[in-house]
Amino acid sequence: MLKDQSKLDKSKNEHLKLEQVLKANKPLASVYYLKEELQLLWKQDSVEDVKEFLGNWIAKTYTTRVPIISKMANSLLAQRTGIFVWYDYPISTDSLEGLNNKIKVLKRKAHGYRDKEFFKLKILSIHQMK
Repeated sequence: MLKDQSKLDKSKNEHLKLEQVLKANKPLASVYYLKEELQLLWKQDSVEDVKEFLGNWIAKTYTTRVPIISKMANSLLAQRTGIFVWYDYPISTDSLEGLNNKIKVLKRKAHGYRDKEFFKLKILSIHQMK
């Protein structure tokens, strides 16, 4: 259910298993297909296309009457400004978040440094680590 359709393993008959599950539960099938469709949001060509796509997608979620997907649609609606801005400035904070995670791991491993300057040097040396 969480895998992208393109990544389902044919040798394990994952396509057939997914199809059986979706046939057995119509609300689950609706949510699954909406999840797959939402991936197209990031493949739109312009902000105008994104606005139209997102509006249509959110309208579809409300017709399913599945509370959890409607709640997610409301979250996307609340964050739509940030989504639209991404099309003007397609940058990500993933490398910054990765660096913050490395600092947290360093801090945990050290169980606290007595010397703050040494800790600063360890942080600055993170970019040299492999």
